[in-house]
Amino acid sequence: MQFNVAQLLKESVGATREYWAEGTIPSVGELTSPLRGRVELLRTDRGLLVKATLTANIKSTCSRCLEEFHQTMTLRLEEEFFPKVDIFTGTSLPRPEDADAFTIDEHHILDLTEAVRQYALLALPMKPLCRPDCAGICSQCGANLNQGPCRCATSPGDTRWSPLEKLLSGAKKKEN
Repeated sequence: MQFNVAQLLKESVGATREYWAEGTIPSVGELTSPLRGRVELLRTDRGLLVKATLTANIKSTCSRCLEEFHQTMTLRLEEEFFPKVDIFTGTSLPRPEDADAFTIDEHHILDLTEAVRQYALLALPMKPLCRPDCAGICSQCGANLNQGPCRCATSPGDTRWSPLEKLLSGAKKKEN
């Protein structure tokens, strides 16, 4: 997603442009639909403020049941981009104070690719779930418990607790 912003940089503070964008996100999951949305550029005294709302469908793997599913990812991006060269004189401008700030290249092309990639990485859930009440998989046989109960025998439990279980069962016998 690249935009030639030479004309906008020549305008006064407060000038805006609005675009409809469509593209991909490099190295962020498997998109099942293009990333689409509205991008607004606003001229500031130092550069351009970019506001964008972008959505895409992405293929994920559920962290509980390990099934693939599709989810919608929405990115709300707001970043300021700083030009590397003065639009009127062509002289190099000082680097922004923040070393990680996004810049507009010397040909006045604003490239949203890296900003979108970073926002997409932050938008992806750490542990994606196919649905909030996902039952997961059986720890014994690996059956998907969303499709019904498995046929495993009930597990005997942790043998390390057996002395405590004996103590508790002895206390229950004394009560009766």
